[in-house]
Amino acid sequence: MHCVKLLGQSLMARDFDSQVAEIQVRAAVLNGYPALGIPITEPVR
Repeated sequence: MHCVKLLGQSLMARDFDSQVAEIQVRAAVLNGYPALGIPITEPVR
């Protein structure tokens, strides 16, 4: 929950459908963070 708050303290959208979309976008961003920290190893000849 702390990471979600780092993206913004509150929802900016007013109607419910837009709030749902905003939360889905935040979740997609958070799900992408672990991939940034995984190193890509390649064999050396």
